[in-house]
Amino acid sequence: MTTSRPILLGVNIDHAATLRQARYRGAHQSPHAEPDVVAFTRDALAGGADGITLHLREDRRHIQDADVHAIAAIPGIRLNLEMACTSAMTSFALQLRPAAVCLVPESREEVTTEGGLDVAGQLARVRETTQALKSAGIEVSLFIGPDAPQIEAAVAVGAPVIELHTGAFANAWKSPAAEAELARLRVACEQAHRLGLIVNAGHGINYDNIRAILTLPHLHELNIGHSIVARALFTGIRGAVSEMKSHLTQKA
Repeated sequence: MTTSRPILLGVNIDHAATLRQARYRGAHQSPHAEPDVVAFTRDALAGGADGITLHLREDRRHIQDADVHAIAAIPGIRLNLEMACTSAMTSFALQLRPAAVCLVPESREEVTTEGGLDVAGQLARVRETTQALKSAGIEVSLFIGPDAPQIEAAVAVGAPVIELHTGAFANAWKSPAAEAELARLRVACEQAHRLGLIVNAGHGINYDNIRAILTLPHLHELNIGHSIVARALFTGIRGAVSEMKSHLTQKA
């Protein structure tokens, strides 16, 4: 008899930096700047996070370069760097050499990442970036919507991992449309697994809708940020991570 493997939990710490930047924009390296995102990261790991995800946006609205380097220096950390598919960010990643990079779309106008990366519409560009990162020993994932052409495109560019954008499902949660969005994700998980891709998921997952997300097949890792950081305001980050982690371990 086989036992299922626990789904990994990647904790996105972007919004800890968002809180800091609300008061210390331009002075994030001040000894007075708080919260300390490195200390926050250490506590997330102590709470059971399997990895840390952060998004170094081109406009540096929350996470800063210094944050990335300081967090990457934590011994034993598995760092997943979310970034735009640009030459500047590729150069940054090649110098940093994180364990993983997730290529995401990026718009200056958006509050948070609003959709999946259009891999099918920019095959050459995404393939070039993917291959450069893979050649450096970095695991590459693509943040895409649960759409068949995008999954096929992920295979075409040579990405070993996809992260399915669960935002449409999360926005529809507790409405009649939620089941249809969950069905789309289920079909996408099956297709990606059939094509040999590792399947991660993230965006808008919280302590309530995770029960439905955990019914999806072939999930390897969930990346969750805002909900955990919000819960941490009440329980502390160790407790918030531990609570979310318990959902994943109960699934196994």
